[in-house]
Amino acid sequence: MAKLYTFPGGLKLEGHKAISTNQPISKANIPDRLFVPLNQNIGSPAECIVEKGQRVLKGQMIGRVTDYVAVPVHAPSSGTVIDIQKFPAAHASGLPSDVIIIEPDGKDEWLERKPLPDITELDPSELRNMIRCAGIVGLGGAAFPTFIKLNPVGHQIKTLILNGAECEPYISCDDMLMRERPHEIIDGAKIMRHALNAASVIIAVEDNKPEAIASLQTLVNDLDWMEVQSIPAIYPTGGERQLVKVLTGKDVPSQGLPLDLDLVVSNVATAAAVHHALDHQQPLISRIITVTGSGVSSPRNIEALIGTPMSDLIEMAGGYTEDADRLIMGGPMMGITLKTDATPVVKASNCLLVQTPADHATEAICRPCIRCGECVKVCPVKLLPQQLYWFSQAKNLDGLQTHHLFDCIECGCCSVVCPSHIPLVQYFRYGKSESWKKEQETIKSDRARERTEARTKRLERIKAEKKAQHAARAKKTATASNDRQKEIQAAVARTKAKKAESSSGIDSLNT
Repeated sequence: MAKLYTFPGGLKLEGHKAISTNQPISKANIPDRLFVPLNQNIGSPAECIVEKGQRVLKGQMIGRVTDYVAVPVHAPSSGTVIDIQKFPAAHASGLPSDVIIIEPDGKDEWLERKPLPDITELDPSELRNMIRCAGIVGLGGAAFPTFIKLNPVGHQIKTLILNGAECEPYISCDDMLMRERPHEIIDGAKIMRHALNAASVIIAVEDNKPEAIASLQTLVNDLDWMEVQSIPAIYPTGGERQLVKVLTGKDVPSQGLPLDLDLVVSNVATAAAVHHALDHQQPLISRIITVTGSGVSSPRNIEALIGTPMSDLIEMAGGYTEDADRLIMGGPMMGITLKTDATPVVKASNCLLVQTPADHATEAICRPCIRCGECVKVCPVKLLPQQLYWFSQAKNLDGLQTHHLFDCIECGCCSVVCPSHIPLVQYFRYGKSESWKKEQETIKSDRARERTEARTKRLERIKAEKKAQHAARAKKTATASNDRQKEIQAAVARTKAKKAESSSGIDSLNT
């Protein structure tokens, strides 16, 4: 076992994972309707390329990319596009987004797929393009386009780290994937390693997942470039920066990336998706999602098609209990509360947590900060949460920037330990939102000023050009006039000379 390090702060949390790992991964049926959002990744949404009434095949691209930070969207099953409209999104804002609604025909008919050559013989750029075309994003929750992570321009990658920590309570989809389908992760890791030209691969798994560790270890014993590393189960070890710190002892620079340390971190489920895309020509049209909590009758992990209404998954998990009152996509620490279970599964959906009043009975009325410093002790990024709180309240955006607000990973540790029950993370999200808003306004203002200055310079240039042209024409006219006057004077002189000559001749004759 390699030497491990620790990161500052963090918490030991009760896992609540056993309730959803006592039975194998279930496969969801094809729903009556599939609601496929066009925006399922960080960056720009896909652009719809199908029409109402059009029949589509499973795996067919239905949303194409128009920007660099974007990936396409594919039909999860064969059927007919019955509408393209706004629909509730699986997003903290709750604002509706553009959704392609497909009525499956039950045939689940695939688009024609052609076998690929040996992956290891393909150029890394070809692999990245295939991964992009397959619509793969990070499946740990961030949904960042994977092909960008696999393009380390200017860096020689030493190690690819596959994140199997899954540190947040209740979530167990990665654990079950590692237990039941370790070969998918290993095969995907081989492809990603080739795309990065990485020297080695580490699969990091928390020590509270012994079955997953054992399952992976059986497949990597003969691979000298890959190892399975058990790490302590401390929240938020699964954070990218924290995981790098634990494995290497190095700190990712503020506002930097693991890439700055010649490392790339990706999720184990992302590696499995890469395997499906390159080895079986299957774009990202399904994922494993944990349906759990005291508000469902039979918690479990379900492999569901992207676009499946979450109500269908609740039904598969035995339905709601009588006292279920809160629906969260994600875990209790960083998840987002959903307004309706009609919300569809998206690529970032790793967990559907149903809570009861007993789960949030400890939530109390927010009281003033007493400056106890408990939030500072548990912050894994070594920030000063109480100061960020004051600056957020005062809308002091410069103070937030000075105190490194954007290094906050919104893990929620500070909120958990706060004796005054201040929802600190909500204040930090507000601060970030206001800072982004101000930055965008500044950018717009700068652009407007630049356009105004450019227009002023253009008008001044045009005015100067017209003035110069006018002066040139005036000079030309004056020159022409002078030349004409000279010609006239010359002609008059000639005429006078001729008259004088004529007069002289007459005088001589008279004499």
